[in-house]
Amino acid sequence: MRPLAIVSAMHEELHALLPLLDAPSQRTLAARRFHIGTLAGQPVVLVLSGIGKVAAATTAALLIHEFDAQAIVFTGVAGGLGPGVKVGDVVVATQALQHDMDASPIFPRFEVPLTGRSRFDVDEVLSGHLATSAEDCLHRADELMVRAHLEPFGIAAPRVHRGLVVSGDRFVSTAAESRALVQALPDALAVEMEGAALAQVCADFGCPFAVMRTISDRADDDAHADFSRFIAEVASVYTRVVVLHWLQQLPAYTGAMGIQSSDR
Repeated sequence: MRPLAIVSAMHEELHALLPLLDAPSQRTLAARRFHIGTLAGQPVVLVLSGIGKVAAATTAALLIHEFDAQAIVFTGVAGGLGPGVKVGDVVVATQALQHDMDASPIFPRFEVPLTGRSRFDVDEVLSGHLATSAEDCLHRADELMVRAHLEPFGIAAPRVHRGLVVSGDRFVSTAAESRALVQALPDALAVEMEGAALAQVCADFGCPFAVMRTISDRADDDAHADFSRFIAEVASVYTRVVVLHWLQQLPAYTGAMGIQSSDR
């Protein structure tokens, strides 16, 4: 059975999932430790991607080529850009774009040279069900004991958003940088450092993928505030409950996704 790959950008998020892994084994490739087993009855491979576009691309290529992953889900944090995208919200990408790709004037700004495209579409069905799982979990925050993690950060009513997520090899942490991104890409909801690179690799291989990001800051001058604590106490909790819920619901919609469930 081909595994589903779940990629984490930060150690804390990976470590939130590892205790749930059944029949675990490990394989090390390219200085990455891949954790193989089952989660919620589904065959999975879990891995830390590392930070940045090159790290994400290497990880995606290994998952597809060496582990024959049938789909990849990337989890992590991001800075909010779009109006109404607040700290504690979740953004599930519909498209991914590299905001620091610029080979102009030979190619249009943001276009990946020789591909004719700047935006890479996620798998609509996969991302749709991931968004639904995120919405269900946020609505059940008290039941899932998530609320206690949100209150210290002043997060009262987190929401799920869907739209463009942009990636680049720098941590956007000033209001000026954030404004420049919004001016250039007004429909961008969030900014991070890996998703669009993974998207390009998955497009090359024809591998379905989705990107889910917890908003840790507004990509402004306060973007560094309590970042490590937020990862440990909010983002990693989101990753655990949402991914687990998504995998538990997987048998109900595997046919629509074309994914092979272990229950089939």
